[in-house]
Amino acid sequence: MKLVPLGDKVVLKQLEAEETTKSGIVLPGQAQEKPQQAEVIAVGPGGVVDGKEVTMQVKVGDKVIYSKYAGTDVKLEDENFIIVKQNDIVAVVED
Repeated sequence: MKLVPLGDKVVLKQLEAEETTKSGIVLPGQAQEKPQQAEVIAVGPGGVVDGKEVTMQVKVGDKVIYSKYAGTDVKLEDENFIIVKQNDIVAVVED
């Protein structure tokens, strides 16, 4: 099964949360902050959305940072994904 986003939507797969702090303290599950960094899995076609022309600026494989409370969580075949609008993505992480 495959997720195909519509319009200006982007499917993200969240990167793993840090399990230890920089000082070596192990965090239990509830104390781990939800990471805001994810990998782009699929990108919608863009086009005219809400009367405005939208050009998609991210591509599959990009690592991005998105707004903390953005998106819709989706579980598909035992994997968790987040579907966000492109404008909820605040930055692309470059190596």
